[in-house]
Amino acid sequence: MKFFTQSIATLALLVSGASLSLEVGDEAPDFSLQASDGNTYSLEQFKGNQAIVIAWYPMAFTRGCTIECKSLAENGHLLKKFDVSYFMASVDSLEKNTSFAEATKADFPLLSDPSKTAAKAFDVLALYGVPKRHTIYISKEGKILMVDRKINAATSAQDIAANLEALGIPKVALNSAE
Repeated sequence: MKFFTQSIATLALLVSGASLSLEVGDEAPDFSLQASDGNTYSLEQFKGNQAIVIAWYPMAFTRGCTIECKSLAENGHLLKKFDVSYFMASVDSLEKNTSFAEATKADFPLLSDPSKTAAKAFDVLALYGVPKRHTIYISKEGKILMVDRKINAATSAQDIAANLEALGIPKVALNSAE
């Protein structure tokens, strides 16, 4: 009976035209999430201004997530060359993500989605309740540019920088003082 009910629900989604996953060109789901830096970020504040990257990760303080966060923290200079804001995001509490950011020396915000609303909207929530390791690239117009589902935690920063280059995200002008 459970299989039958799930099949009917899936069929209803397909018939209604609802997408089961984000695709390139789709409108990015709106979100408003608190971050480890004390700010709240939303899609709306970036629309028309800047592209964004959200690197979803399963759980703070786990081996792979620590490696990925350190990759972004230690190689952030590669990403800061682009006109983009970048985040990592999980369904961990704000307190846990703040501690995780401090422990990994993250100099970028970690977004917290304990209600799992944004994770569901971005179609990254796994059956067991934590996000899959997916990185979402969103244009400054709020459209999905890319959904990377094959993440190498150790080279995450380098891979994101290469993807930003390939997607044609503009580079920022460097200050003469840098």
